[in-house]
Amino acid sequence: MVESRAVVVGGGIGGLTAAVALHQRGWRVTVLERAPSLEAVGAGIGLTPNGQRALDVIGLGAEIRELAAWQGDGGMRSPSGRWLARTNSEAAAERFGGPLVLVHRATLIDRLASRLPEGVVRTGAAASLADPGVADGRPAVVTTPEGDIEADLVVGADGIGSAVRRALYPEHPAPAYSGLTTWRVVVPAPDRPFEPHETWGRGTLWGTQPLKDGRVYAYAAAAVPAGGRAPNGEKAELLRRFGDWHDPVPAILAAADPGRILRHDVHHMTTPLPAFHRGRTVLIGDAAHPMAPTMGQGGNQAIEDGIVLAHHAPSPEGLGAGLATYSAARLPRTTGIVRKSARIVRLVSLGAAPAVALRDTLISLSRFGPGLALRTLDGIADWRPPQRTYAARTRDRQVQDPHIQR
Repeated sequence: MVESRAVVVGGGIGGLTAAVALHQRGWRVTVLERAPSLEAVGAGIGLTPNGQRALDVIGLGAEIRELAAWQGDGGMRSPSGRWLARTNSEAAAERFGGPLVLVHRATLIDRLASRLPEGVVRTGAAASLADPGVADGRPAVVTTPEGDIEADLVVGADGIGSAVRRALYPEHPAPAYSGLTTWRVVVPAPDRPFEPHETWGRGTLWGTQPLKDGRVYAYAAAAVPAGGRAPNGEKAELLRRFGDWHDPVPAILAAADPGRILRHDVHHMTTPLPAFHRGRTVLIGDAAHPMAPTMGQGGNQAIEDGIVLAHHAPSPEGLGAGLATYSAARLPRTTGIVRKSARIVRLVSLGAAPAVALRDTLISLSRFGPGLALRTLDGIADWRPPQRTYAARTRDRQVQDPHIQR
């Protein structure tokens, strides 16, 4: 029997999730990552219960939940420190059936990669789509410096500037600047304890969240022109914008290593693609639906994509119908989240004092009800994957046949 071959272009969170899920479904998988290593670009990633349930399918969800660090209260604040909306970790877990977990991206990348056989991931391997293939006919072809690779399935997981997406839909509008630029940094925890928070100012935003290892992940955003760089360094820029905000913001900034502050313009694609597939080629994650990080769903949706793709593409037979079903399942959901994230960008970007005062008042109205940060995730964080876990299937087979190795 000829083994089905899948080539994943891109070794980020979505690409590795898809690779693990396809591998567990019996595909022979190759991951081609352009970078010289799988070292994650970025800092923290928040995994909401929907992403965790997707990871359950490949046996990784429990490990991730063990990394939950948020205990107790938290919420949204103004730069002076006034609480606009309060919530707590127990309310989040009760509302969505699980905790909110913040991990370093490198941790998640490492845990995903560890579930793939040695040699599956090829780093320093630039790749381009030469032929998307025909779902029920010729294979797809990926070109690499070492030669062409034919595949029964190609997964475009090559990020926001996806060359695979451009090859499939060259006329589609490219991702556009959202109006926000972000900064991210991981620092040692400050001496004084703090409650996790996201703080909204005038065209600015700051978040401080704990990591399980004792460090703190901090992120900031500002409505500024695209392409900018701080003349005196990004730490000086952050001090100028946020240095007089409430505790623990000044302490976080004081601890930040200037060389480890990441700055990126945020791009999104609010006009959805007509489909997430063509022929034997499919798109996932930022390659399919780049979104602003204002709901913390970019990584979670990429994880969902990889799991749902493996569910609908069990083998090359009937691949066309499977990929069409994948598109039909993922397009409406991700389009709604992209657009909701864009609406929050507009709220964050408000700069006029009357508009900001009105926004903060509306946020405060949620004080005595469910927290605003939780309500924005209704219909998103409670998502469940369409399949049972592959681990559960393995246990069932072991019960039926005790000779199967555990």
